Amino acid sequence: MTVFSLVLLTYFMVVSGIVYDVIVEPPGIGSTQDPATGSVRPVVFLPGRVNGQYIIEGLSSGFMFVLGGIGIVLLDLALDKNRAKSVKVSYASAGISSVVIAYIMSMLFIRIKIPGYLR
Repeated sequence: MTVFSLVLLTYFMVVSGIVYDVIVEPPGIGSTQDPATGSVRPVVFLPGRVNGQYIIEGLSSGFMFVLGGIGIVLLDLALDKNRAKSVKVSYASAGISSVVIAYIMSMLFIRIKIPGYLR
């Protein structure tokens, strides 16, 4: 389990763009000015730029990928024949929920990041 945890942590760091964040040092979040009111509001995703990101954008995307991976692991644990049926159902429902949430949120992130993509 220790090796799996280290591999999962390394995967999270690579997918989240930790190396990019250390080298480029982007801001944590951005801001944009609302044209109607003139107030400044925070922006989490850097829209329209595939080659740039805010720190929180990379971390949230990486978390969604890790959530999907954990969901697949839970689905695999649900197939174990030595577990009670209630535990298997719990693992299966948590795994399906994790995979579905990760997929929906990742697609939402892509639609925010690249408007008009996959439409």
